[in-house]
Amino acid sequence: VQLQASGGGLVQAGGSLKPSCAASALTFSTYTWAWFRQAPGKERDFVAATDWIGNIIYYADAVKGRFTISGDNAKNIVYLQMNSLKPEDTAVYYCAASRTVLARAAGQYTYWGQGTLVTVSS
Repeated sequence: VQLQASGGGLVQAGGSLKPSCAASALTFSTYTWAWFRQAPGKERDFVAATDWIGNIIYYADAVKGRFTISGDNAKNIVYLQMNSLKPEDTAVYYCAASRTVLARAAGQYTYWGQGTLVTVSS
């Protein structure tokens, strides 16, 4: 199983980015999907999670109303639409997958992408 994250970059505050996470060697619909982020010197924090069909979705309070997690079952890709970005959103963003749970805890996820850096300038 491989997860390949991409789509990070440098953006001004108030701007938007849409990182994606392409999955291979798995059946997309048997997994739950999540995004986490880790800022320099800080722990990895939960951002958003979804079941494969989008029926159950969780967001961290810090991103609720600004970020949207979604998946494309046909392409095996998970997206994180990020709007109204703030400097405090600056972090490496990681996608993750689990076959067993839909959770906010990083330890519940088995598979991880390599991360994509998002930098928001003020």
